[in-house]
Amino acid sequence: MLNLTKLYFGTASESDHLRYGNGHLRSAAERRPVVVWTVTRTCNLKCVHCYTDSKAMRYPGELTTDEALGILEDLAIFRVPAILFSGGEPLLRPDLFKLAGRARDLGIRTTLSTNGTLITPAMAEKIRDAGFKYVGISLDGPKVLHDKFRGVPGAFKSTLEGIRNCIAVGQKVGLRLTLTLHTLPAIEDIFDIVEELKIPRVCFYHLAYAGRGRSLQSEDLTHAETRSAIDRIVERTGNILSRGQELEVLTVDNAVDGPYLYMKLQEENPLQAEHALALLQWNGGGRFSSGVGIANIDSEGNVHPDQFWRHYSVGNVRERKFSEIWSDPNEPLLKRLRDRLPYLKGRCHDCRFQSICGGALRVRAEAATGDVWASDPACYLTDQEIKEPALCPT
Repeated sequence: MLNLTKLYFGTASESDHLRYGNGHLRSAAERRPVVVWTVTRTCNLKCVHCYTDSKAMRYPGELTTDEALGILEDLAIFRVPAILFSGGEPLLRPDLFKLAGRARDLGIRTTLSTNGTLITPAMAEKIRDAGFKYVGISLDGPKVLHDKFRGVPGAFKSTLEGIRNCIAVGQKVGLRLTLTLHTLPAIEDIFDIVEELKIPRVCFYHLAYAGRGRSLQSEDLTHAETRSAIDRIVERTGNILSRGQELEVLTVDNAVDGPYLYMKLQEENPLQAEHALALLQWNGGGRFSSGVGIANIDSEGNVHPDQFWRHYSVGNVRERKFSEIWSDPNEPLLKRLRDRLPYLKGRCHDCRFQSICGGALRVRAEAATGDVWASDPACYLTDQEIKEPALCPT
């Protein structure tokens, strides 16, 4: 997750300490992971790019309330900085607010990832009162496109009402869009909605080849289209900021955005380029990524390096505490993910930006090539751009 507004425009946000330090950490390597907790697979929509392949059904074997409360105790002792309650649709889990309230009482920052269709005015108040710091709501563009992607007619109308209901009760809310060939034109629509409703945050996700998203590989952006999308996101962000509206813009699931923004800044604002480089180097090669700064607990208690690694579990919280699983020095994939640079192959191995990118998304490389350490196919830098001169350490 990359904070474009901080790196490119120098504006701060309250969640920067999760990515760029808070004065207590000597390096990003010391951080505890943000835990993406898939509290249920059950969902009321049929999204074509769902990484959990969720349906409107009850899934057997999901963690009980008592088991979940025990996990929260362990996460608090382990000092994880934040939990993202996700799904499926997390609002369909009956004890969600009990879990969120307990996490709040334990001092863990909580956020919610939802499709927004179930957020009535009363539900918005419950979310706010439960102490969620932020609610991320997925929106794929205008009505026809959103309803098609979500697989349910009327989803757009319900989602927009959910967003407005959050705003009405003072609950911080943001939009989330996954970039594909179909949603690329919707960047403009998303920014229009952000500006119209004064939404303070928007996240643009690069496509991860997992779950039903595997079937969308052929609909991923070309490298030229990705560059154009980032350029347009930067331009629209700058326009909104220039008009005095507070806005945090993030890009997710492709660390290549960092080097690309750095190169743009070298031409446009060299001083800010050096500030951005220092932040990217502090964050370090992949240290906010899979198996390091991000962890996933699925609905059955399996622990994964991130939410896209459903095919690989490093343990189960019913058998060992999360803190023990995550701290196991002998787990082979975690061990390599935490010292990944020597294992990178191809363009990622030869790239001068590997210390600030970390080889981007390893699970995408595996899905496309069968090799976890192969070059990430979503890297849109040219061969010339990844060559020397090497970056100078800060």
